[in-house]
Amino acid sequence: MSIDLPRLVSQSTAYEGRLFNVELDELEMADGVRAFREIIIHPGAVAMVPVDGDGRLVLVTQYRHAAGRRLLELPAGTLERGEAPLTAVGRELREETGMRPGRVEPLGGFFVAPGYTSEYIHLFVCSELHVDPLDGDEDEDIEVERLTAAEAVAAIESGAICDGKSIIGILQWLRRKE
Repeated sequence: MSIDLPRLVSQSTAYEGRLFNVELDELEMADGVRAFREIIIHPGAVAMVPVDGDGRLVLVTQYRHAAGRRLLELPAGTLERGEAPLTAVGRELREETGMRPGRVEPLGGFFVAPGYTSEYIHLFVCSELHVDPLDGDEDEDIEVERLTAAEAVAAIESGAICDGKSIIGILQWLRRKE
């Protein structure tokens, strides 16, 4: 069964920001109906599941303004223009946790919310961690926490870990290691 994709009729940029742009797209559906979409164009991101030598996950707590509170989550960061995800992993992990991975393995990825954003997060497991800090962004206030796998699952179940990338990354890692 083949379904024709909509045809892009017009596209304009409604907003240009530091991290993303907002586009207004007009589409013509296969049946001729016109549709309009507002799309957040995002360069993509990486999220890391860092595992220390004791098998504990290295997580971060930071303030997330859109959520209105500090969240416990996997370290992550936005790709810089033209940056490969693997390059971003080393930079972001060092900035957020002060650790450099000796081993990096892809864990898949996912679209954050494909109904309105192009953001795709690449997931990686990072191990063989070594202390090697890199100055982070000046507007970030990050605290590092370490949890066992059981503690991480309990934090997901209790809602202490409540962002999608962290839940997906931790559960993917647990599934892979079984």
